[in-house]
Amino acid sequence: METTRRSIAKAVSYRFFGTLTTAGLVFLLLGELQLAAAVGLLDTLFKIFVYVAHERAWNRIPYGREQQQPEYII
Repeated sequence: METTRRSIAKAVSYRFFGTLTTAGLVFLLLGELQLAAAVGLLDTLFKIFVYVAHERAWNRIPYGREQQQPEYII
């Protein structure tokens, strides 16, 4: 299971690239840098929270996880 800090770090790094993609797309479509930056920022802030919530929820679901074997058996 991952720590909350790790989930947050992953969310921030993932959203950094997502923001560049979103802002770049808005700029290409509309040609307005200020609007592209605003959309990218709002998109990032919202999706960081969604991503962390999604990660934390999946940490509670055992589906697809391998059982850890004990280090030793008595």
